[in-house]
Amino acid sequence: MDETAAVKALAALAQAQRLRAFRALVVAGPGGMTPGVMAEQLGVAPSALSFHLKELAHSGLVSSEARGRNLIYRAEFDHMNALLAYLTEHCCEGRACDTSAQAVCVDC
Repeated sequence: MDETAAVKALAALAQAQRLRAFRALVVAGPGGMTPGVMAEQLGVAPSALSFHLKELAHSGLVSSEARGRNLIYRAEFDHMNALLAYLTEHCCEGRACDTSAQAVCVDC
């Protein structure tokens, strides 16, 4: 992932309703969900959700597929993972990071 794509994805997630919608799609998994189900689940107006889903799709974080008269939205896990890889590419002084370890705070 390049910097431009990372900025676009992060900008799309930098709004509470879009972040909630994206997280709902991540939880839904590969099966995705319809905007109607998502709007009900998130307690938002379908028209507002449509705007947010469009922004997420434009950033590459979600995709949609027509299934009959419904649209099914899905999280694009490859794009999400590429964003995470971009963000952590040079962490830990270039060594592999153990993200499962608990953070330890030490008083200075």
